[in-house]
Amino acid sequence: MKYVIAYDLGTGGIKTSIFGEDGISKGFSFLPYDTSFPKEGFREQRPDTWWEAVKTTTSTVLLETGIDPNQIVSLAVSGHSLGALPIGYNGQLLCEYVPIWNDSRAKAQAEAFFEKTSEDEWYLSTGNGFPPELYSLFKILWYKDNMPEVYENTDKFIGTKDYINYKMTGVLATDRSYASGCGVFSLKDNRYNEKYIDISGIDRNKLPDILNSTDIVGNILPEVAEELGLSGETLVCAGGVDNACMALGAGCTDDGDVYTSLGTSAWIAVCDRVPVVDTENRPYVFAHCLPDKYVSAVAIFSAGNSLRWVRDKFFADFYSAELAGGAPSYKEIDSLAENSPAGSNKVFFIPTLAGGSSLDKSADAKGCYFGLDLMHTRSDIARATLEGIALNLRVALDVLKKYVTVGENMLIVGGGSKSPLWRQIFADVYEMNIATARVGQDAGSFGAAAVAAVGAGVWTDFEKIKSIVNDEKLTVPSEELSSFYNSLIPSFRKLLDISSDVGDLLKNI
Repeated sequence: MKYVIAYDLGTGGIKTSIFGEDGISKGFSFLPYDTSFPKEGFREQRPDTWWEAVKTTTSTVLLETGIDPNQIVSLAVSGHSLGALPIGYNGQLLCEYVPIWNDSRAKAQAEAFFEKTSEDEWYLSTGNGFPPELYSLFKILWYKDNMPEVYENTDKFIGTKDYINYKMTGVLATDRSYASGCGVFSLKDNRYNEKYIDISGIDRNKLPDILNSTDIVGNILPEVAEELGLSGETLVCAGGVDNACMALGAGCTDDGDVYTSLGTSAWIAVCDRVPVVDTENRPYVFAHCLPDKYVSAVAIFSAGNSLRWVRDKFFADFYSAELAGGAPSYKEIDSLAENSPAGSNKVFFIPTLAGGSSLDKSADAKGCYFGLDLMHTRSDIARATLEGIALNLRVALDVLKKYVTVGENMLIVGGGSKSPLWRQIFADVYEMNIATARVGQDAGSFGAAAVAAVGAGVWTDFEKIKSIVNDEKLTVPSEELSSFYNSLIPSFRKLLDISSDVGDLLKNI
């Protein structure tokens, strides 16, 4: 048996897993780390903390699985996006703390950039649909304006997972999927956009070379191999950005393959040879780990966290026996929701509790329940919460379906996929078969493992992924209920707009 190591470098911690050539996880180790918030808009982490976590989790998973390091042929990292780590000409990281993907300090730099060029044209070229200031280009410009010595002494600005690769191999490079979030990557041309580099004024030489995800960056350095307990023959693949690795791990390899990630926030992503760009709803696009494919997604910011909020605030007196003294379980919320009919007796839940996404008229959108009267029960509130999140994601799905043809099955990954009731609601709201993944919440890890397996020649291609991922059990929509939910969509869309309008009014009070 040959094995690969997959590192899932997330914003909340790192998960290090060992997968066999059969595609099955043999064990993992997770270690959390903190984010620092030194100023408004600043969200920073310490890259050397990531590296220490890599070392600790690698040692732990090797010890716990007992796998011979000589049988581990390769590794790959999935990393959180939009990083800009300054690596000096001396080979050293020049800042102890660096901005992570949701750091918004570079608003002034983004505004100055778009005084020189059209923001819509930039978006259509790059597919960078998050707020512009989050993208790597503007973080680099922030360094240039606010830390000029760091900027001048930087050899390359690299991504999060690229830093782990650099520590492993000594090579400064990135991959196509990660580069697509840098702010100057042309999706159409599959390379850096020289026009936007010139407009920005950054030094082109400070951007790393772009590899394919499965390309070999190099062998792990001997001293690093010894430190990690790995063989010096272990190959380090370029890896990918988290969005692309998760799509790969969710089995999205063919045009129209689509999945819903149902976690704290939620998004729907589709794989296609054509990137989905739309200046009104601004889907965000990353190049895929597969050549000539793209992952286009539309997100809502509050899904699982909305359900958790409702559970903790409205149902705190519903204690399960095994959780006595704690919060009620989600199963109990499901049990309540089952006592309410489809449509929750015309109660709507608008789940913009964390503000509006690109789907909304305003980032200041507020959440609400609408349609309440004296007849309604907690069961109606429970079901409306599940339905509201599903309906909001249906709005996202409709955006993607304007541009690409999606398959008949929707894979759902994340904690929310465990609920049979919620899966049925999604099937009826989406008008699609709902599939669950055997990899569960390991889609990002499995995607990185697949990259490592193909990169090292353990697998010849990615064809195995679907057979490993797919659970044959499908939740099938009800034609009657799908028709009913379709009748609710216009009212739901109207309420989304009203939540944005009211949010804007409240902002000025």
